[in-house]
Amino acid sequence: MQIYRLGNIADKEAVLKALGVESGGVAIMAKKMELMYFYIKDLRTPAANILKQDALSIGAELAVPGGVITCEKPTYDCILIGTKKHMEILSKKELAQPFGLKALAHELKQFLAREVYPVRIMGVINANEDSFYEGSRFMAEDAVTQIEQMIADGADIIDIGAVSSRPGSQPVSESVELERIKPICDAIAQNRLYEKALFSVDSYNPSVIDYALKSGFGIVNDITGGANDEVVKLAAEHGAKLCIMHMQGTPKTMQQDPHYEDVTAEVSAFFEERIAKCEALGMKREDIILDVGIGFGKTLEHNLTLLRNMEHFTHFGCEVLIGASRKSMIDKIIPTPTEERLPGTLAIHLKAVENGATIVRCHDVIEHKQALAVWEALHQ
Repeated sequence: MQIYRLGNIADKEAVLKALGVESGGVAIMAKKMELMYFYIKDLRTPAANILKQDALSIGAELAVPGGVITCEKPTYDCILIGTKKHMEILSKKELAQPFGLKALAHELKQFLAREVYPVRIMGVINANEDSFYEGSRFMAEDAVTQIEQMIADGADIIDIGAVSSRPGSQPVSESVELERIKPICDAIAQNRLYEKALFSVDSYNPSVIDYALKSGFGIVNDITGGANDEVVKLAAEHGAKLCIMHMQGTPKTMQQDPHYEDVTAEVSAFFEERIAKCEALGMKREDIILDVGIGFGKTLEHNLTLLRNMEHFTHFGCEVLIGASRKSMIDKIIPTPTEERLPGTLAIHLKAVENGATIVRCHDVIEHKQALAVWEALHQ
């Protein structure tokens, strides 16, 4: 006999089928192979005691502070631990329980019903002279040439912006932004490049967005997260997707003193509110993309926390975008010039994909194409 420990198994059902497990047992066993963790904030103390007993009764666990059993405080933070099968049982069992556990059961069901999207690469074109990475700046004809190269390199989406949003950047007028991006939009329309890739306009100004959407663009990448109702309505009217990004402050002020009590919870609450708003204005949930906004009003620790907890944001049923390409968080981990941050970028993006991100916004398309192909082979 020989025994060895298995690493992470991405496609659990495929492994069980290859082993020869009977078809009826494959789905059941696959759920038992996936360990899940949920951080629960401000759970009422009676609910914590009930959930603790219910979890233990099926072989799961609820990690709680010492004062829960004696009800020293009215609420506590807890960590629920168990397999996917355990969570399915609890999502039904807690429906009959009081003290807010019914709402918790509904939340668990949302997490378990996660949509599965293919991973896509979004190449970045900055039609301005102020973006933090000089290698991403292309104007007019040069931008069109770079677009064609990115498509050849394997980009599924091309994101084009005419205004820098780097920390400390100054805003420009809507007319200047339109003047910069208009020739690129015209070339995309005239050459029907929108038939070769999906185009995204990185803007929050309605006139710019309207022009791009009429030129064949299919995504609005809004760093203000749908703050302007007109932007949301434009996306809905054109049948385009809308990327809602979280940002604390503005590009000019966002890195001055970013602060959160719980960055994951606060970004999640922001998405919940903005998704509801977008749906009320005519957007379909499947047309909404979420971006946690790495580097947009966050410290290094905030960025790392959001990356570690990326899978949380998949429970909204939307695609999740990761955009950390060559950003300064890499320099804060290990001092590195912008031009030399590709290895750090790949490490962040591959971890984000492992944690549920499905759109990778990057400057280096062909390198990401190769890295993701190898990553996918390792996770089969």
